[in-house]
Amino acid sequence: MTTDSGTPAEAPEATPAAAGPEDGPDRAEAAEVSAAQGTPEPSEEPEAAKPSETPEVPAAPETSEILDGPEPPEASAAPEASEALEPPETREEPEAPESSDALEVSPALATSEAPGASEVARVAAASPAPAGPVGEAEAVETEAVAAGPVEARPVGAESAEGESGGDPVPAVPAPRAEPGAPAGEEPAGLDGLAAVARSLSGTAGVIRDAGRVLTAVATDPALLRSLGRSPRSGARALFALTRTLVAPTGLGYAPDGAGPGRVARLGGVLTSRASLAVDVAVTALKLRIRLCAVRHPEFVEEGPVRRMLIAVEADKQLLALRILRENVRAQGGARTLAALAPCLAEVLAWNALVDENPFNDEAAWHVVQGTRPDSDPLLGTRISTWARWDRGAGRAVAEPPDPELLAGFDNGGGVTAHLRNLAAIGNDGRMIVQRVKGPDGVTRYVALLPGMALGLPRNPTPQDLVGAVTAVGRNDSPYTRAVRKALALTVPDGAEIALVGHSQGGIAAMNLTELGEVNDRWRLARVVAVGSPIDFKRPRDPRTKVVSLVNEHDVVPNLEGRSPASVFPVPADWLEFTWVDPTHDFPQCHNVDVYAQSLDKVVPEARDRVDDLLAPFRGHVEETVVLRLHDR
Repeated sequence: MTTDSGTPAEAPEATPAAAGPEDGPDRAEAAEVSAAQGTPEPSEEPEAAKPSETPEVPAAPETSEILDGPEPPEASAAPEASEALEPPETREEPEAPESSDALEVSPALATSEAPGASEVARVAAASPAPAGPVGEAEAVETEAVAAGPVEARPVGAESAEGESGGDPVPAVPAPRAEPGAPAGEEPAGLDGLAAVARSLSGTAGVIRDAGRVLTAVATDPALLRSLGRSPRSGARALFALTRTLVAPTGLGYAPDGAGPGRVARLGGVLTSRASLAVDVAVTALKLRIRLCAVRHPEFVEEGPVRRMLIAVEADKQLLALRILRENVRAQGGARTLAALAPCLAEVLAWNALVDENPFNDEAAWHVVQGTRPDSDPLLGTRISTWARWDRGAGRAVAEPPDPELLAGFDNGGGVTAHLRNLAAIGNDGRMIVQRVKGPDGVTRYVALLPGMALGLPRNPTPQDLVGAVTAVGRNDSPYTRAVRKALALTVPDGAEIALVGHSQGGIAAMNLTELGEVNDRWRLARVVAVGSPIDFKRPRDPRTKVVSLVNEHDVVPNLEGRSPASVFPVPADWLEFTWVDPTHDFPQCHNVDVYAQSLDKVVPEARDRVDDLLAPFRGHVEETVVLRLHDR
């Protein structure tokens, strides 16, 4: 954790206190749970007397150090940013603590009827008391920025017709207060903590790569052959490599790679062997969740989200799932998912790294390092598995003009007008192409691409669940093929096109920008993706201007493995806006109408910036064509 000034205070080591009358029944119950779980009794000997049981590597901070933290001696005390990297120090419990730790649930929570509260209280009480500073000033800071829109990594101002990049942009999201608040009022230290989180993520990847290299060397046949030529030297080398790979004083349990390394890694996951790389990766994820909590305090306040994180920290996935299930029953799946959405990618990756499922680890590591995953971090299902069901050459057929439908279209040319037109045609397999004479007299084209249809996973149109999942990891799908054929029917070669897509339509729009044959035939000048997971896609033409609009409580943009509050920036020449939905309801907040309303009422400054970018495509609409898309 980082505050404005000061250094972390040294705290004396604390010895576990025996349960007494003042501890209450909760602590006695926690002691019984600890004994049932085989928790060893604290030794009277000093830690230095047991070097074999204590790794010589820095210990990862406890959940509380990142998510919440105990109280400081004074509210003005402020630790350095490096506190998140240092092992926590225990201290004596105050007789009357004023607030609960992240892993020490308050009596009110322990006795409440909230789902999973009693079990989380026992797990929390059995965990070591965390240490690490946190200040009242930090709580005030969190409250000040917890609501209101945030403009994340915007491109500098540019003219409507300019094709050059904008001004330099910050590498991290820049939270702001309510609309109209003075610019530049940002929480102190967020940029530094985001940089620490990125550094930790990179360090975890380097440690993991080191384990792979050492595994390859240790299993190299040449090393085994050397045992015959020089048994003493070969045995020493093999012993040193093995100790580094599996000993707590080395890399923890780090075998990885192909062949024997893969088998050894699977065995380590199934037996829950500790790994230094995983510890550092989890620390990075905790810090990222803590940064997210600046705008979303539900991640640190007592409630179902926090209880789930406590259960994940304790490696109790069944308890976490039970809390999730009970919360779905109490509040509904929509609000439950919306509460997790701002950091859903980090939470799923954290769970994947500490559970006993070896198949979702690779996706979790992609989330940790900010790269595009090829599978989901929940079960580890590969996108190629979904792609087997998403087949078809794609087909587009122009529908006869419907005067009533066309009369209801908004031809204003702004981003909210386009979203309302998408809402008018629905998600039944249609798209819109408009021919527009711009303010400069040049004829350009606007293509509007709707999102996924609700219902069965597959339907005769490309707008289905199977197609949406496939499109996240593949740039060529029945949807993109059908849109290419629709453009061939309506847009002449060489013309400028602006693509505006919602949800799966935004994914398809970005996929088109990655295809060489599309860029060779048309000039894809603008892409506006609304509520779409597009962050790891890159246009083939560097002149293409990309806009991403994301409601932070919308789950769908997380599907690519990058959360709305990610510490990894999008390209500097993109324009990305994220904001906090006032209702916290999903899937309502993913609805295209709700996005249009949010742009008009919650973040009008984002709407205006996008409209400026679309200015060359705003003018007299000369023709509107509605086309029906098919898989085959």
